[in-house]
Amino acid sequence: MNFEAHLAPYAARSATSPGRSHAEAAPDSRTEFQRDRDRIIHSTAFRRLEYKTQVFVNHEGDLFRTRLTHSIEVAQIARSIARNLMLNEDLVEAISLAHDLGHTPFGHAGQDALNACMKNYGGFEHNMQSLRVVDKLEEHYGNFDGLNLMFETREGILKHCSALHAAELGTIGRRFLTHQQPSLEAQLANLADEIAYNNHDIDDGLRSGLLTPKQMEEVDLFARHWHEVERLYPGISGRRAIHETIRRMINALIMDLIQTSAARIADAGIQTLDDVRHRGPLIAFSDSMFAEATILKRFLRENLYRHYRVNRMTSKAQRIVTALFDTFMQEPTLLAPDHRVTKPDPDPQRQAVKHARKVADYIAGMTDRYAMREHRRLFQVDEI
Repeated sequence: MNFEAHLAPYAARSATSPGRSHAEAAPDSRTEFQRDRDRIIHSTAFRRLEYKTQVFVNHEGDLFRTRLTHSIEVAQIARSIARNLMLNEDLVEAISLAHDLGHTPFGHAGQDALNACMKNYGGFEHNMQSLRVVDKLEEHYGNFDGLNLMFETREGILKHCSALHAAELGTIGRRFLTHQQPSLEAQLANLADEIAYNNHDIDDGLRSGLLTPKQMEEVDLFARHWHEVERLYPGISGRRAIHETIRRMINALIMDLIQTSAARIADAGIQTLDDVRHRGPLIAFSDSMFAEATILKRFLRENLYRHYRVNRMTSKAQRIVTALFDTFMQEPTLLAPDHRVTKPDPDPQRQAVKHARKVADYIAGMTDRYAMREHRRLFQVDEI
């Protein structure tokens, strides 16, 4: 059965993919990208996303988004758009579900702290770490490390990459050196991520009380839909009004993205995936919607992500990550054997880099609550 017969000619297809790093027999009842999605869902790193911060640390409330719920929301938005553009839904879903697998505990605060710790050892970036998770760190199969995902899935996970790291990555990093574009599915997953976190961070910000609807009315994209809801449902309650507003915002962004992207693809005369790679970005918002989304992001940065209560948790999170890293670097014997360098390198600098990367892998894989527990074990005498 041809599961991909309905796709546009420029969509990614299993049959024309460069494939996997390690050859495997083709699946009987699903596409290669469905297999990727299934492997991601069953991975250890995916399960850990349930207890990793989106904006609010898990223990701050049961109703706030986590990296897991965020990833599911990204996948839902991405699949909806992909279907309308006749792109590969299975691929876009796999990329969406895997895009945050390498995120540290405590969200961007943890990433920034770990990157600072790794400054002399190659740095740390969560997109690179997500690729490292699926390529090397997951341990499920007898014949290879990682999940052995398809090229296009791995390409979509690696949204950003420096030229230095791109050169080290070989084929998967080549587009950053040749200035080519990834598949439309990868471009789509990237913007679906943006739609999801902007709108759902509003929801969490309002639920927490760090934002108010009155404040949000400073943002035209919110205010327009908020007033429409008030007009349609006079006297509507707070939570219902917020939900009705946010779902309208999401729909507006999705429809704009579909219409603008379809027009750009048609205007560019795109016929093949190779055409996609040699054009500029094709999945995009209209200029007016891009401007509104930019204002929204700026508002959230100033009023939510830098709110003093968020800053307090950010500060604590960064101190926890830094203390864990410094302690494990200075005293490797405090690490469990699985997290140590097993083959010493005669070159002291190379040995230090290898050790630092193992420590970074360990910390990045922690959930918020595990990192806090590990910190207590190391620094409080009444913890074991």
